[in-house]
Amino acid sequence: MREFETDVVVVGGGASGLAAAVTAAENGAKVMVLEKANTTGGCANMAMGPLGVETRMQRERLIDISVDRAFNKFMEYSHWRSDARLIRRYLEQSAGTIEWLENMGVEFALPSKYFPASEATWHIVKPKTGKPGLRAAATMIKIMTERAEELGVKILLETPVKSIIKDQGEVIGVTASDKDGELEVYAGAVIIGTGGFGDNPDFIKKYVGLEWGKDLFSYRIPGLTGDGIQMAWDAGASKDFMTMEMVFFAPNTGGYAPIELPFRQPNLLVNLDGERFINEEVIENPVFTANAIEKQKKKIAYSIIDEELIKHYEEKGLDLINVVTSSMDMSYFRQEEEEAKKNGSDVLFIADSIEELAEKTGIDAENLKNTIDTYNSYCDSKDELFHKNPKYLLPIKGSKYYALKLGLSAYGSAGGIKINYNTEVLNDDLNVIKGLYAAGTDANSLYNPDYAFVLPGNSLGFALNSGRIAGSSAVEYIKANLMEEQ
Repeated sequence: MREFETDVVVVGGGASGLAAAVTAAENGAKVMVLEKANTTGGCANMAMGPLGVETRMQRERLIDISVDRAFNKFMEYSHWRSDARLIRRYLEQSAGTIEWLENMGVEFALPSKYFPASEATWHIVKPKTGKPGLRAAATMIKIMTERAEELGVKILLETPVKSIIKDQGEVIGVTASDKDGELEVYAGAVIIGTGGFGDNPDFIKKYVGLEWGKDLFSYRIPGLTGDGIQMAWDAGASKDFMTMEMVFFAPNTGGYAPIELPFRQPNLLVNLDGERFINEEVIENPVFTANAIEKQKKKIAYSIIDEELIKHYEEKGLDLINVVTSSMDMSYFRQEEEEAKKNGSDVLFIADSIEELAEKTGIDAENLKNTIDTYNSYCDSKDELFHKNPKYLLPIKGSKYYALKLGLSAYGSAGGIKINYNTEVLNDDLNVIKGLYAAGTDANSLYNPDYAFVLPGNSLGFALNSGRIAGSSAVEYIKANLMEEQ
C-alpha cells in the first residue's frame, strides 16, 4: 500500500474539482487531484458556459441583471426550497469567477439567454477554434488544467477513489487505486466533486423514479456513476434532494438534432390519447415542457405539423430559436428528413392522412382528428382551451402530415450530498463532518424541484463557484487546525 500526504485532496477532476484545486493552490495549499477517467473535465467538456451575474460583459452590453433580482428569481422559482445562503453566496461570487477565468486566459463570446423569457446570464465560452456551441467549455477545462499544473497541483488520472478515511469523526484522507495497485492519500481536507450519477441507471431509478432507456433518454457521460455521492454517504453525509436536469428531445437523437427544428416550435402537441395537454408557447422552456410530458401516457408526446408549416418556416424562419439551434436552418431539417425516409426512423413519422399518421404513431385516431379540427377552428378565432398567443396559431390542413416523437431527457443528475453555504458536508443532524467538502453536481440540490432555466448557465456556474468556495473553505479549515495545534 503506497501512501501520500498533501494538504487538500480533490476527488474528481471536472469543473468543480479543478476550481477547488486551483483555488486551494492559489491560497498556498499543496493539492492532489484524483480522477478516475483518463482526462480532466468530465461532463464540463460537453458544456457551453457558466452563469455570471453583474459581470463586466453584462454591463458593457447594458444587460440589466443584478444579484438581488437573480437571487429573488431563483428563490421564487424553487418556492424557497433551495438553500438561500448557498444561492446568495454563489450568485455574489459569480462575477468574480468569470473575471478569475478571464485572468487565466479563458475568453467568453457573449452573455446569452437560453430562451426569450430567461435572463442573459449564460457566459458562453469562446473556443480556440470554431464558433461557440456545444462542447465550447472544453477550452476552459484545458486552461484550468494547465493553471492547476502551473501551481503545482498533482493530477493523477485513471485513479478512482474507493473510500474516505476518517479518524475520530474527522475526515483525514481517501483510499484509491491505479494501474500499480492500492494507495492512500492523507490530507487535511477532502473535497468531493465527481459529477453526479447521470451514468447510473440504478441510481436514477431509485432516487428519481425514471427508468433509463424506457421513459428517460438522458445524456450519459461515462463514469458519472455516483461513486462520490455514495462514499460521502458511507462517511456519514446526509442525503439531499436528488433530481435530473430535465429537458425533452426526440429519443436517441442526441438532443437538439436538426430533425427537431420545425417541431420545437409552439405548434400542436398531443399525447397518445390524441389530446392537447399544454399551452404550446411553453415549449421554449425545456423543463416546463418536460414536466408536462412526464405526466402523459408512457411519458411521451408528439408534435404535429404539416408540409405547409414546414414551407412557412423555410420562407419566414423559425418562431423560436435558442443559442444551440441558432446556427441551423431548415435546410438541416430537410437533410435529416431525407435520411429518415431512406433509412427509416423511430421518431419521425410522415403520412398522407391523419388516419395514417395515427396508425404509424399509435395515437388515438378519432381523438387526433377531433383535436386537429378543433385546433384549426381556434386558428380562425382564439384558443379557447389554453389561450395560446394568436401569432402561434397556425392551422394544420396540408396534404402531408408529420409527427415527431418527444420524450424525457436530461443533461445529467443534480444533488445527493447535503452541504452548507461553505460547502462543508453535513450529517443527518445537520452538523459539519470536519474535513469533508463537496461541490458541483454531487452537491447541487438547488434545483428543487426544477432546473432554473430562467438563469441559464447554472450547472457549470454552480460547479465552478462551489468548487472555489470549497477550495478556500478547506484551506481556512486546515489553517485553523494548525493554529489550534500550535
